[in-house]
Amino acid sequence: MKNGKVWGKTWCLLQNPVVEFHRIEVDAGGECSTHKHAHKWNGFFVEKGELEIHVYKNDYELVDKTVLEAGDFMAVKPGEYHLFKANKDTIAFEIYWPELLSEDIQRRSVGKMNA
Repeated sequence: MKNGKVWGKTWCLLQNPVVEFHRIEVDAGGECSTHKHAHKWNGFFVEKGELEIHVYKNDYELVDKTVLEAGDFMAVKPGEYHLFKANKDTIAFEIYWPELLSEDIQRRSVGKMNA
């Protein structure tokens, strides 16, 4: 389903309890709200253009800024405020997935190197 946004357009291509996949078109200069997701990772993959991601880190007072160009991907952790803005007209894909139990691995050994 296609939806208009103040910053451009978004299409939800897939949505189920485990993942959401959206195509976004962000007009040059367009910027989304500063927001966070309590339990979801928020990933960004740029197909065309330039998307700047601002992440307000929880463990220090600085704002991390990452500029994504065509072919670049990054993800924002759950619970971190963030926003995106387009430095150029941009086509990107936004992916959401839940924070599952990160401590689910149980090791019997530590592995070894080939000699």
